[in-house]
Amino acid sequence: MTTPRAEPARGDLFDPACPTRRLLDRIGTKWVSMVVKVLAEAAPQEVRFAELRRRIPGVSQKMLSVTLHGLVADGLVARRVEPTVPPRVHYGLTELGVSLEVPLAALREWAEVHMPRIDR
Repeated sequence: MTTPRAEPARGDLFDPACPTRRLLDRIGTKWVSMVVKVLAEAAPQEVRFAELRRRIPGVSQKMLSVTLHGLVADGLVARRVEPTVPPRVHYGLTELGVSLEVPLAALREWAEVHMPRIDR
């Protein structure tokens, strides 16, 4: 018999099981924010891998692939493969991914307003 796992205290960032901490571990990179922004701007259209890479300066093919894999696994991005030779792979935000764009946009706005002060 297993004992039920206690739910973390809400807002307890020091608890590894805290939902906020777990989310930040998954989406707290600049690449995730950029992928979500590019896909949100394209919605409802999909974007191919090569186009994503072109629109995200500085991202390597491997880092983009790892980032997309994680977003797909978390249900934030949908991946569609056309059975051509070579295969064409398309990405688009899921409904859950679309809902992430608003908080990420707020964070970008906050950064644009406050980063000059922080940089000083």
